[in-house]
Amino acid sequence: MVFLVNHLSPFLLTNQLLEVLKASTPARIVNVSSDAHKFGTLNFNDLWFKHGYFGITAYARSKLANVLFTYELARRLEETGVTVNAVHPGHVATDIWKNNFSIFGPTLKYITSLFALTPQQGADTLIFLASSADVAGITGKYFVRRKAVPSSALSYEKHIARQLWEVSESLISPKTNSN
Repeated sequence: MVFLVNHLSPFLLTNQLLEVLKASTPARIVNVSSDAHKFGTLNFNDLWFKHGYFGITAYARSKLANVLFTYELARRLEETGVTVNAVHPGHVATDIWKNNFSIFGPTLKYITSLFALTPQQGADTLIFLASSADVAGITGKYFVRRKAVPSSALSYEKHIARQLWEVSESLISPKTNSN
């Protein structure tokens, strides 16, 4: 479910909007990732964690997929006038802790709220990437606090990004009945 919601859904939506975006240039795509991507790995033989699911590992994998998707899409959209960047918004005070950690959730939410960003603070770099003239034409980057920063070494592996693209396409394509 985590991979579906965090990666495949944005992958599908973006691909469904690509022609409109290309016709509306200049256009920008901003993918919300996380620094958790640095702990992510991809096992194409077990994307769904059928063997050993752990929530934070699934989250890290999905956020790595966001960065790989960003870089691959940026390569595919070169010279189109559509830019694509990924962003780590920071640790934002949401209900993720409260809703996903049973009886410990409310306590975790309170503790993290002591140092977490407000939703408005977390949205700052997203809004910057979507609208600022300072980043017009910049594509294929990973941003934290309005600055392009390096992402994980794995996120730059072009062959993994292409394979993820192909697998993602196969997962979102309507299945045809061969009968």
